[in-house]
Amino acid sequence: MADIPRRAAHRTAKLASLPLGVAGRLAAGWGKRLVGQDAAQINAEVSAKTAEQLFSVLGQLKGGAMKFGQALSVFEAAVPDEMAGPYREALTKLQAAAPPMAASSVHRVLDEQLGRAWRKRFSEFDDTPAASASIGQVHRAIWHDGREVAVKVQYPGADEALRSDLRQLTRFSRLFQSLAPGAEVKPLLAELQERMVEELDYRTEADNQRAFAKVFRDDEAVRVPAVVASAPKVVVTEWVTGTPYSRIISDGDREQRNTAGQLLAEFHYSAPSRVGLLHADPHPGNFMLLADGRLAVIDFGAVSRLPDGLPTTLGRMIRLALEDKPAELLDLLRAERFVQPDRELRGEDVLAYLAPFVDPVRTPTFHFTRRWLQRQAERVGDLRSPDFRTGRSLNLPPDYLLIHRVTLGATGILCQLDAEVDALDVITKWQPGFTD
Repeated sequence: MADIPRRAAHRTAKLASLPLGVAGRLAAGWGKRLVGQDAAQINAEVSAKTAEQLFSVLGQLKGGAMKFGQALSVFEAAVPDEMAGPYREALTKLQAAAPPMAASSVHRVLDEQLGRAWRKRFSEFDDTPAASASIGQVHRAIWHDGREVAVKVQYPGADEALRSDLRQLTRFSRLFQSLAPGAEVKPLLAELQERMVEELDYRTEADNQRAFAKVFRDDEAVRVPAVVASAPKVVVTEWVTGTPYSRIISDGDREQRNTAGQLLAEFHYSAPSRVGLLHADPHPGNFMLLADGRLAVIDFGAVSRLPDGLPTTLGRMIRLALEDKPAELLDLLRAERFVQPDRELRGEDVLAYLAPFVDPVRTPTFHFTRRWLQRQAERVGDLRSPDFRTGRSLNLPPDYLLIHRVTLGATGILCQLDAEVDALDVITKWQPGFTD
């Protein structure tokens, strides 16, 4: 792939154009204010156009930009409706869209990874990609034993593209803040960088998937496709056909939404206890609802290793907030390094900050909606809010960062689904520390 350096330069130029576009829109916005136009309306226009440009650029990229866009896409539900409209569709496309790789390139990768006789391992192989991922694309094929399989092939040069894109995106992290008000984007980028090398080796992904598939084999609620073959840049798994969560989000009926949400919540909270691993890539492109009512989960490149399950501290935090015990809650947060050591906080303020996040377990069934998530984002992101000041004094220990990001991502999908979920039952059953 002799044109990889040229493509990398083209990507860098596109990313570098983002702050220039933002600066121009901000200047135009100030001009409109000077002639008396409504400030709130101008802010909404600037934010919407910025997001539209941002995701238009990300949608044309592979590597780190694509992966970062996918990670952020689940937070779309937290963006106010008046701002989200112009780019909601473009944002959703990041979950599946990337320019296809030429058949000759695919064959070259397969030659290198599976040997020049790779065609004998398949009775059929479709050169047209069936789907795309952040650093590779998926082809439909028939294995030599008659099984229908998915063949994920990594883009040539994906490793350097990933590193280059993440280096560039780190510089512009503040531009992404409008997507998830109150969330910290820089730690998200740092975490993605840390896991970059691991995700580039598909053998690691295959091992992760084998661990999940072993535990969920013959499960009544979840199907994880078996791994058929793997190499550093190619992984072959059983093919699954179902309704993607992205389609349920756009036009699913009430029963589909609730079923999809319940299954996702159960999988998210149960996997650490059952497998010792947390599926750490929550976006709708990785989940499907099968015709038999089960959840199908794909793409295990990103996981968090939790041999003891989810941390007991998280369950205790939820329980103390639910039981309205501010002093005990503050003591726990200080002991577990959730409060910055030089900050003074009142237990009542911490309880007020966390209380809305406990909403899902206050009743047997909770309705996850975009508006609910928007209210939480507005509350913790409003510089004038007491909750904002409290949040500035809190700290997220590094070992909780990935769990926090994945839980927020799963919550974002539940809100996109507009799902009614028995969250109390799920957390009671699977979150250590909540009942003991």
